Parts: sequence; C-alpha cells; structure tokens
Amino acid sequence: MAKKSISFIILFFLIETFGLAQGIRKPVYAGLFYDGRYEILSHQIDQMLQNAPAQKAYSPSIIGLIAPHAGYVYSGQVAAYAYNQIKGQDYSRVIILGPSHRFGFQGCSIYTKGGYKTPLGVVSVDESFAKLLSKVSGYRYVAQAHTKEHSIEVQIPFIQKTLPQAKIVPIVMGYCTKETINTLSEALIKVVDDKNTLIIASTDLSHYLPKEKAFAVDSETIKLIQNFETNKLIDKLMSRENIACGGGGVAALMQFSQAQGLPKVDVLKHSDSAPFGSSITQVVGYFSATVYLDSLFSENSLTLEDKEEIRHLARKAIQLYIKEKKVLEYETQNATLLTKRGAFVTIKKKGHLRGCIGMIESSMPLYMTVIQAAISAATKDLRFYPLKPEELADIKIEISVLSPLKKIENPNLVKVGTHGLLISRGERRGLLLPQVATEQKWSREEFLCHTCQKAGLPPDAWRKGSDIYIFEAIVF
Repeated sequence: MAKKSISFIILFFLIETFGLAQGIRKPVYAGLFYDGRYEILSHQIDQMLQNAPAQKAYSPSIIGLIAPHAGYVYSGQVAAYAYNQIKGQDYSRVIILGPSHRFGFQGCSIYTKGGYKTPLGVVSVDESFAKLLSKVSGYRYVAQAHTKEHSIEVQIPFIQKTLPQAKIVPIVMGYCTKETINTLSEALIKVVDDKNTLIIASTDLSHYLPKEKAFAVDSETIKLIQNFETNKLIDKLMSRENIACGGGGVAALMQFSQAQGLPKVDVLKHSDSAPFGSSITQVVGYFSATVYLDSLFSENSLTLEDKEEIRHLARKAIQLYIKEKKVLEYETQNATLLTKRGAFVTIKKKGHLRGCIGMIESSMPLYMTVIQAAISAATKDLRFYPLKPEELADIKIEISVLSPLKKIENPNLVKVGTHGLLISRGERRGLLLPQVATEQKWSREEFLCHTCQKAGLPPDAWRKGSDIYIFEAIVF
C-alpha cells in the first residue's frame, strides 16, 4: 500500500511538472476574452482590421507596437488600429512583452521552447533567439507566469492573422522594477540585430477611474510615451501610480527604440471600456500606437535649403575664425538645425585632405555642432598646420550629418557605402565615415581592419574583444 501511495505521488508530480513544462501552451481565454471558434474569430479579426485606418508610410519601418490586452469586445478594435499597420509585412520574429497579472515574481519569464495555440492554430516560438535572449538577460522560464496569463495570449490571434509567417518570443514581466526594465532592454539591444524583428508591448492604461479622470490620467501617460520621457514614466511605475499595467514593457520598448536611432511614437487610437457596457464611474483605458524610426537620415530628409544653410554656416565660421580669431554667433529658426545631431566637417584643398574633425554624438543643436566642428577641422587637426587666410579661396568643405550610433554583435551587418564605423577597445577608439570606404574601394573586411588601425589596434581586433558601432550619414 505504501509503495502504491509513493508511486501515485510520483505520477502526480510528473503530471503536474509536465503540465507546467514548456511545449505547446493551450489557449486559456478562448471563449472568454475572444471567441473560441475558428471561423468566427477569424472573421471578427478581419472585420476589426478592415475598420482600422489604412497603413501609413512609415520610414524606414515600424520597430514596435503598443496594444491593449482586454477582451476583444472592449479593446479589440483599438488593438486592430496597430496591427493593421504591420499586416502583410515581412517580420520573421515578434517579441511580446506582457505584464504578469496572476503570479508575482522577480524579473522576466521567457518562453523558450514550443509554441502558443489559439483557435487559429499554433504559432511557434523562435527557440534559438529566445534561448539567446535568455542567456544574455539571465531570465529563465517561470512556468506559473505563463500558465494563466492573458496579456500575451490575446495578442497571438492578431499576430496569426497579420503576420502568419512570424515566430514569437513570449516574455512575461514580473514585478515592475527599474532593474527588470533595464536588464531586459539592454539584452534586447544586444541580441536584436536585424530589421525583421517586431516588439509588441502589451498594456492597458488606467484601471477603474471615473471616465473624465481616466482620460486626463491616460492622456498624460501617452504624452510621456510620445515624448520619450522614459525616466518619468518609470518613476511613475515605481511609485505604483495607476497608469499602465504593462508599463514596464512599454518602458523597455522605449529604451530599446532609443538605442536604434531617432524613434517616434504615432498614437493611433485612445479609448476606454465605457462604450461597451462599462460604467462611466469605473473605466479601463486603452490605446494603441506604432513605434518607428525617424527618417532623418534618408537623402531627402535634408532639403536643399537646409544643406545650403549648413554649408554657408561652416564656411562663414571658418573664415571668421581664421581671419579674426572670432567664433561665429548665429541664430536660426530652422527646426532641422535646432535638432541635436552629431556631425563632421571635412576640409579638402585641391582634392587632398586638409582637416577633418567632428562629434560622433552631440548635446548641442546641429548648427552649433557644425560651427565647432568647422573651426576645429580648420585649426585643431593635429595632422595638419592650421589653415592660413590665403588658403580659404582654395578649400572645399564637406559636411556629414550623422545618425546615432548602433552597437552590433555581427560584423556582417556592416554595409559598405551605407555605414560608417566606430570600433573601440578600452580607451582606444577609431572612426571612419561612410564615404571613406567607398572612396578607397574597400571590402567590408578591409573597412573593419582600417577602422581598427585608426584606433591604434591590430587590424583584426574587430574579430574579438572590440565593440563595433555603425552609423549612417548624409554627406554633402
């Protein structure tokens, strides 16, 4: 009898363990948060997508969505506004960041093996990527975090309808802490190195406030997100303010997108639960948005007038300093020149380099960066004597306006003719502008080697132990 009892206990333990193990997670909220029948669910999502605004021309592409996770009758149409913007695009991987509503734990739980099942079928986990993210972040799989969590599950049918080719990486975030947000975002920055990954932050807004107050609170939250005031958003989350249950995922998405370039948030829809039967004295807020990179660094983003003003500014700054030792004082109303951008000024005389200095990243407006870089290129490049007044008529000025740096792990992502390079190890840093590789007709490997040499490192230092950053430039 004792042996039978022991056997039963072992069998029960194995069943429970298997039930909590990774594999194909069965739907828990089909028939509750969304319809459990294939045909009806498919038709409902199609209708919601059709009722959403047409796709916009984001450039270069959307890198993230923010979407609500309530029952479809309440927030499905709001979510459809976001999902319709990526319908039919070629994302191969979707990372879903959802808060844990029913199980408290520290850190994050990453689903690394198997898939998620809904009435529309099974969508597979991108296992190799999920395991890499788990390794880099230190976050493992916590079974109870996924078992009854709806914030991930309700996003899956929309993904299945809009990106049927994509695999998923489901991540449930535990207690909302700065450490968790920072660790997750830093890991995402390290491992996401292509444009075929979409990140979805799953969140509702305020919960159970009167309708007018909810609208005011939610509008302030949305404003923080639009303005990328990430620290303020995190501070509100840390103080447990009633603003967004999935705010940790939103903050991680914001930090990730800021590392990719110049991100913007396009709010598509802001609503609440009141129109669908909820009391106006206790509503839940919803909104959906796209997160995309600003297209500043496409060739058409600086107008001819912008370029002419910048060219004139650089030449005038050089002339004034060389002739009178005065720094140019300048004012402009041009919004492009008031943005904070890195820039380099290259001076050539009769086709030969005569000076080149700039700032990779700048805390100053672009026009001030150009003034300082122009004067430094003319007088402080240690490879050359300072320019003399009699040389001014013979110089040609080339300006490079830079995108933010992006760290990469895979050197094969370097595109000769598109990317500039910064390679660093310890205190040594070497930078070459995109046009250098083109002018010298270098291969990718030659470009990497020469950038290492510019840093005072061995030519092959890029292969191991060095940090590699890429950037783009508008050169004129």
